[in-house]
Amino acid sequence: MSPQVAAPSERQQLLLEQLRQADRELSGQDLHGLLRQSPQAMGLATVYRHLRQLQQRGLVRCRHLPSGEALFAPVDRDEHHLTCVDCGSTLVLEHCPMHDIHLHGEHAEGFQLLFHTLEFFGLCRSCQERQLQPQQ
Repeated sequence: MSPQVAAPSERQQLLLEQLRQADRELSGQDLHGLLRQSPQAMGLATVYRHLRQLQQRGLVRCRHLPSGEALFAPVDRDEHHLTCVDCGSTLVLEHCPMHDIHLHGEHAEGFQLLFHTLEFFGLCRSCQERQLQPQQ
């Protein structure tokens, strides 16, 4: 039986709603900017604190770009990515190849799985072609 988890706070619900309405992943800075001029404005540290709490509850996932920037999305938006380590461009994978994977054995025992991320890093076609060009 899983432990009872309190419902997200009003501020957490607000952040979750902003993430669900967005057509892309958002950074904490993005969310802070969206809320800055609204009656529900909150400080940047507060935004990140609530995002972390939402992540710990399994409601929000976080992905880190090669630049170090963290992007957030609701876990019900199951997206995985190919990211170029040179220019930072990102492509969304058509489907998740991990859905049929089940964790077994002593390593997974007692571990409550909340969400997963799957990232592939490499060089996009444009960056590969640029790197093949002779330097002038």
